[in-house]
Amino acid sequence: MNKDRAKGAIDEVVGVVKQKAGGLTGNTKLQVEGVVQQAKGKLETAWGKTKDGVHDAKAASVLKDAHVQVTLGASARVSAGGKKK
Repeated sequence: MNKDRAKGAIDEVVGVVKQKAGGLTGNTKLQVEGVVQQAKGKLETAWGKTKDGVHDAKAASVLKDAHVQVTLGASARVSAGGKKK
């Protein structure tokens, strides 16, 4: 979890609380602020998930490239007769 996802989760919870408090007290402005903050939190969470996905894809690509290099390096040490040089 990155900071965008954490901040998004917090904003979502605070938004819900504001929305409920506004509804209970009849404060329409607070209710609207809650809806807006909750939506902001959902966007931040989605952005954080996207960033995590990109990071994970890059990490997988690096690991795959490293595996290919190790495999190719080991293959290059094997002679045509199947014995290691």
